[in-house]
Amino acid sequence: MEKPLISMIEVQLRNFVESLRSADEEIRKQLDFGYSWDGQTALLFEIRPQWNDSTKILELPFAKLRFVKSSKIWKLYWMRGSGKWEAYEPQPDSTDLHELLNEIKNDAYGCFFG
Repeated sequence: MEKPLISMIEVQLRNFVESLRSADEEIRKQLDFGYSWDGQTALLFEIRPQWNDSTKILELPFAKLRFVKSSKIWKLYWMRGSGKWEAYEPQPDSTDLHELLNEIKNDAYGCFFG
């Protein structure tokens, strides 16, 4: 039962990240997006060269989604300028991952994409 759930989550995360990526390869060299998923926590991050050394590629997290199995709830966090994660107040929890991904994409409060 667990495998179909996880693969659905992977599909949703992959599709979301693909929707953020530019079709232009040159732009992707300067700004791209990726994710990681460990079975409980998804990290969404920007991939970009370091500002003063373009040979160093950085992964800069901007959103974290945590699945709480006991309650079947997703929790959404955003990265503060201090580098600390904070619960996203306007829409902190949901049973629907897609709903939270839409919240990130719309970014009505400028927490995820500035």
